[in-house]
Amino acid sequence: MSEKLQKLMEEIKSMTVLELSEFVKALEEEFGVSAAAPAAVAAAPATGGEAAVEEEEQTEFDVILKEVGPEKIKVIKTVREVTGLGLKEAKDVVDNAPSTVKEGIEKDAAIEIQAKFKEVGATVEIK
Repeated sequence: MSEKLQKLMEEIKSMTVLELSEFVKALEEEFGVSAAAPAAVAAAPATGGEAAVEEEEQTEFDVILKEVGPEKIKVIKTVREVTGLGLKEAKDVVDNAPSTVKEGIEKDAAIEIQAKFKEVGATVEIK
């Protein structure tokens, strides 16, 4: 830093809060700027960041088959319908319950799948 800037910095450091506030107001009037604008801009990303964190809560859900219930064949058919798996693969999913049926899907789709399994007597969990 140049000597001129160092002297100015020392002068600012020696000011009281009231003097510093008056100095800032004088600078704003002299140059037609507002010191509040950068603070507002800096605050905006912080607010946006908080909103982004809230939105990041969970957007992808997994559907997990917990219990098959009494209608094993209907559950296998539902697994095939939901996943597009072949008969053997769908049977393996049902036989190995609890097992994941679908991963990384939207909440609405997960709820629809849960309803389909509930119709055939199976217990499903959404995570």
